Amino acid sequence: MTGNALRRKTRGMGLAALVIGVVIFALTATVGLRPLTGFAEQTGASSSNTIYLPLITKAACSADMPRINAPRFTGTIPFERTAIAWFGKVSPSQNYTDIRVGYNANELYIYLAIFDRHLWYDENPTPQTLTQWDAVTLLLDTSGGTVVSPSSWKFVAQLYGDESPQRRAVYRGSATGWQSASITFRAKPGWRGNALNDNSDSDRGWAMGFTIPFSSLGLSSAPPEGTSWRMAVIVHDRDTRAGPPVGDQAWPPQTPLESPGCWSFLNFGLPSYQTSTPPTGSLLIRRPTEQSPLVPDADVGAAIKNQCPGDDNHIWNEWGNRNYGREPDFNIQNQSDVADWPCFAKYYVTFPLDGIPPGKVIVSATLTLHQFGNSGGSGEAKRSWIQVLVASGDWDENTITWNNAPLAYENVGGSWVDPLTSTPGWPGVPRTWDVSYAVARAYARGEPLRLILYSADSDYHSGKYFVSSDTGYWNITGRPRLEVRWGEAR
Repeated sequence: MTGNALRRKTRGMGLAALVIGVVIFALTATVGLRPLTGFAEQTGASSSNTIYLPLITKAACSADMPRINAPRFTGTIPFERTAIAWFGKVSPSQNYTDIRVGYNANELYIYLAIFDRHLWYDENPTPQTLTQWDAVTLLLDTSGGTVVSPSSWKFVAQLYGDESPQRRAVYRGSATGWQSASITFRAKPGWRGNALNDNSDSDRGWAMGFTIPFSSLGLSSAPPEGTSWRMAVIVHDRDTRAGPPVGDQAWPPQTPLESPGCWSFLNFGLPSYQTSTPPTGSLLIRRPTEQSPLVPDADVGAAIKNQCPGDDNHIWNEWGNRNYGREPDFNIQNQSDVADWPCFAKYYVTFPLDGIPPGKVIVSATLTLHQFGNSGGSGEAKRSWIQVLVASGDWDENTITWNNAPLAYENVGGSWVDPLTSTPGWPGVPRTWDVSYAVARAYARGEPLRLILYSADSDYHSGKYFVSSDTGYWNITGRPRLEVRWGEAR
């Protein structure tokens, strides 16, 4: 509605009606409008006049939300093999969180590692005030539905030194909203820093591990592989005793979380890809020259030249905003000790797929990276299950950082990478990942293949060093490469 249109609609309505019209006009930039007739008769204006009032509607949720594909294990759930996802940012006033998920026949395990500079818990907690301090809310819907129902669950746990029944609560959905419930589950906290409930700037972070028996959710055993639930996580933050709470951060981050229709997906089992189509063609994709823009890649976080910095100002103010997109090498690292998050690093890489002819069937695809070293001294480093994930969006090699890098859309698999016991010759030791599912998905969408590599490691000294696309021409063989085979559509 233009300003002239506004004047035409309000002519003869009087000053009060004009003020109302101006207010309504100011709202048109942010809300939808619907015509409301009948106002003219009440104000004495001509019956042909129509005034527009705001139509308040809830934002629609994306049907293509991010997902975490939980692996199934027999017996004890291995921490380092759990699926990983993440959200948030690193700064003096913002928190970043790694999510780990796994399950076995009896229980679901969800672990949250939170980078946080100030750790505060409530000394006199009540269920109503748990989220006003450092706490997490875990949301699950076991039906995969889009509205809160008896299949919806809300678990709340506040930071503390030990497991504390006073600092946790669980709610179940109903037709009238969330209702307090009593079921068996564990919420085990952990923390690293100077001390809880002090004003020191030397804290590093905390963790919360949820173990939820399927029987507590009304299930006789684990869901069959291929089952989809809904899941969301909210991290609540407080940085001083007096408060108030700092703003929440959530996964997924881009939508309100009032209903399961706005939550991410928790899928049971990893995705797989197979076809009986015989291969008729193939392509090897890697950066051909040092100056080529093809196959951009970047390390974020603890790049090899920025490993485990100890200066507090650097790690909270600079670490998450540094770009290492033009380095000739990169690191992939994580561990269970949240205090060492300045050692953590992820790797991003994009492969163009426009060299694959249209109308083909992807038969297989393999990612190869060349490892030349690892962190830790002789005998300290352990093997790593390095996961491969699909990025949720595009990024720029010259500007990408830990804080602005796109989140993962989903995890699609992984491979073991052993530490090196001696220095290999160049180009390094080849390590491979099956990315057939990810390539088939990207090719079907007409997109480049955007991958992230990260780990859910537990051990110290887990960093693994690889050659990047920016290595010199002398080491072109060591550059990251993607080999794709395709066949004919039937």
